[in-house]
Amino acid sequence: MPKAAPSSSAKAAAKPLGESAANSSSSPPSSSSSSSSPSDQLINLTWIGAVLYGTYTFLSAAYEIRLQAIKEFGPVIHEFDPYFNWRATQYLYENGAKKFFSWFDHKVWYPLGRPVGSTIYPGMQFTAVFLKRYVFGDAMSLNDICCYIPVWFGVLSSILVGAIAYEASLPQNTGGNVFGVLLDGARGKYTADKKMVSAPWNLGSFGLSSPATECGLFAMGFMAVVPAHLMRSVGGGYDNESVAVSAMTMTFYLWMRSLRNGNKNAIIFGALTGLAYFYMVAAWGGYIFVLNLIGCHAAFLVLIGRFDERVYQAYTLFYVIGTSLATRVPVVGWAPLKSLEQLGPCAVFLGYQALYYCELQRKKNKLSRKDAWKLRVQVFLGALAVATVVIVLVTPKSYFGPISSRVRGLFVPHTKTGNPLVDSVAEHQAASNQAYWTYLHILCFLAPAGFVFVLFRFGDAASFLVVYAIAAYFFSHKMVRLVLLTAPIASALGGIGVGRIVSWSVEVLLGDDVAGEEGGEKKEEKSKSSGKKKKEKKSKGGDFAGIAAIRDGFVEASRTTEGWIVKSVSAVVLLGALYMQAGSFRTYSWRISASLSNPTIILKGQTREGDIIKVDDYREAYWWLRDNTPEDARIMAWWDYGYQITGISNRTTIADGNTWNHEHIALLGKALTGSVEEGYQIARHLADYVLIWGGGGGDDLAKSPHLARIANSVYRDHCPGDVTCRAFGADRKGTPSAMMERSFLYALHSHRLRPGVTADPDKFEHVFRSKYGKVRIYKLKGVSEESKRWVERNRECDEGGWFCPGKYPPGLKEILDKKKDFAQLEDFNRGVSDEDYQKEYFENLNNPELARKRAELKRKEEGGDEEEDLVKKPPVRTKALSDEEKIEIYSTWEDTEDTTLMWKIVTGNAVDDLERWLEADPGAAWLRSADGRGPMWWAFESKNQDVVTILMKMGVPHTDKDKNGLSPVDLLKE
Repeated sequence: MPKAAPSSSAKAAAKPLGESAANSSSSPPSSSSSSSSPSDQLINLTWIGAVLYGTYTFLSAAYEIRLQAIKEFGPVIHEFDPYFNWRATQYLYENGAKKFFSWFDHKVWYPLGRPVGSTIYPGMQFTAVFLKRYVFGDAMSLNDICCYIPVWFGVLSSILVGAIAYEASLPQNTGGNVFGVLLDGARGKYTADKKMVSAPWNLGSFGLSSPATECGLFAMGFMAVVPAHLMRSVGGGYDNESVAVSAMTMTFYLWMRSLRNGNKNAIIFGALTGLAYFYMVAAWGGYIFVLNLIGCHAAFLVLIGRFDERVYQAYTLFYVIGTSLATRVPVVGWAPLKSLEQLGPCAVFLGYQALYYCELQRKKNKLSRKDAWKLRVQVFLGALAVATVVIVLVTPKSYFGPISSRVRGLFVPHTKTGNPLVDSVAEHQAASNQAYWTYLHILCFLAPAGFVFVLFRFGDAASFLVVYAIAAYFFSHKMVRLVLLTAPIASALGGIGVGRIVSWSVEVLLGDDVAGEEGGEKKEEKSKSSGKKKKEKKSKGGDFAGIAAIRDGFVEASRTTEGWIVKSVSAVVLLGALYMQAGSFRTYSWRISASLSNPTIILKGQTREGDIIKVDDYREAYWWLRDNTPEDARIMAWWDYGYQITGISNRTTIADGNTWNHEHIALLGKALTGSVEEGYQIARHLADYVLIWGGGGGDDLAKSPHLARIANSVYRDHCPGDVTCRAFGADRKGTPSAMMERSFLYALHSHRLRPGVTADPDKFEHVFRSKYGKVRIYKLKGVSEESKRWVERNRECDEGGWFCPGKYPPGLKEILDKKKDFAQLEDFNRGVSDEDYQKEYFENLNNPELARKRAELKRKEEGGDEEEDLVKKPPVRTKALSDEEKIEIYSTWEDTEDTTLMWKIVTGNAVDDLERWLEADPGAAWLRSADGRGPMWWAFESKNQDVVTILMKMGVPHTDKDKNGLSPVDLLKE
């Protein structure tokens, strides 16, 4: 039986982090021992039992924490995008793959339509249909399977992250340290494989290695409940990321496994990595991150002198198989070989071929180091010349695809992309320190500790975590949505840190290396051999001889009785601290999970009597459309809600969250934020009904300035001389500007809610208002039936007969003639640019006061003086809150869209937006997020005196404590 981990590894546990690989055993010791005692066997069984219990506990937690939404709200699809995924899954299940890939949907993006099958990442849909057909059958509905997929794959991701941490902690992969490897690489010296293997602390039962097992176990536990992963994997969150994270971590694990030192199966695991990557490509557009990360790591291995046949085989097979299969996904096509975002890994692949050729020639001809370098330079210069010629020839033919605005936004020095449509999405904004704490919590401290462990327990596979950590932090810092990418690496590094600490602590407490227990014979043996070892080390010298001598001194000191006492006390303290933090992290994660489990389409509220209610206004409105409108009815609404309308109501929409056509969304924005007459003339040619979100908070009126900016990016007459449309909005008193007040959206949003505001009865019929006023629906009068028939008759189909995009009706020609197609900064292949617009756009965003003054001057030049009109009009005031209502809001701690929006407004010092919101909804001043903080905390933290003054005038206290016991004033002191 393998020797027990706790009883045989105390000495190895005492080895310091920086121990050189040269002093480690070149191969792991045997996992079996013929002299294993009964006590060793008992301890070994106890260790295995603890591992199994921990695995069960963590996986149970991963499952249960993601079920909160389903238990409370039932199997309901969440958010917006998941409704598109659900509808696509339905179509695939009912019509099969062949029709799915040739599905042109005319119910969306009216009148243009969308080729769904060739513009979707279908991995999740195929997974759901496979489970329905071949696993669950009639035992589970397709809707329920879609709701549970995030839960199941959340558990799978936890297992895979545990496997990643385990692989990165194996003795085969952790024998070196980063400094020694980098030094060898700088010298052009290949670090011998035997030096990259450390002596394991022990090999437990079933071939499990300690402390690698503990590292994997705790990494799995962190991934099971970390909020950064929960935000995309709660029940009902049927979005691509819920499956893609599992595909990503599977790809990463197999890549690391293919690099295991001494691995003779690099070909097999390299091929499996390519297959896993194919599933990743099919599941999510984030495959670009996976591809580039592995490509960067492959290049990194060359730079540190770790390129060999094993690495070459693994990367070559991964790239060839993965890329070949990726091009079979219709939405991807030949992008891996054309898109600038994906050519980096292709260059690494070609470089690997050239480098391997040089290595073969070096060995074949037994070249000296100088001749080998000469050959490499010649080969790479020749390859560079060929590549340059190819690039020069194909670039004028628009071969290379542009970098998308979202990706480009990750590398520009500002937080905006130049595209108002992309900039309007909150999750595309930069992440803050608070965001990291919210989504990673204690891993913000444990992950760096694990990072340090990896640096000193370094190897080919473990080095991947170093590259991953740096890349994940960089990109997540640029875009808060990408905090999701930090969940696996933070959990893996946190697990490695905690696993090594726990394993070391247990070894110390159960160890038998105390001076008194070792006896005089062992002391004498050590004394005899120590001189010889010191002479050997001294003769070797080396770059770290001094550090090694200091290390040996600490090791010898730790073997004394006093040293054992110090280690034991340290072990108890560390275990106690970790235990307490574990409880805090678990509680925090469950609380965050509760807020993330709100399906958005259903809201929880509280009556004045204190009763908890569920606000189901949105589904109520969509059901009304389904049951009370013709099947061919067209619904105009802002693009956010398009997926839900088609998914639930099965009605035609103007736009949705795919946002593939900037100009079309701009037309929709122009209709909503233009004058009533202008908006009506657009709407009557495109829609039969108009759906408006109201009720305060993040409703359509709050979003409308973004709509106006998007409209103006294409229709420059929308806000003349004002690229950011500062003329569209409200003043500090909440009074709408003249442009907002005469808008189509304002009239329908505030119909009979504000004095003097009514929708024109000759143009609109108010047909529906939801129970709590969150949604209003209007029927358009005077709809152009001629335009509707024209669109049906004038679709242009290709030879295949299925690709049939529609065209705008002639009735919109006058408006469409005014548009100017939006040219993004990256659209170099189109030979067009819009430098003046982009320049002014960024100037206005960076200096809003200057933008406002420019807009005022422009209005005055045109004979208008809007500011005078604003002064004359008294603000519309809402009813003051009672003390009971304030307490009710203030005592509710949860992360919602409103708290997120409030944090952005306060930290951005958007005083105008804040005052307008508070004028309409005074209760917003009393909001508090899950960590107990609210506007007053954020104002002090950001040192925004104007915001503090506004909140104090409203009576918001500045001495209350958050969940960490900090008051707003305390944050100012920090």
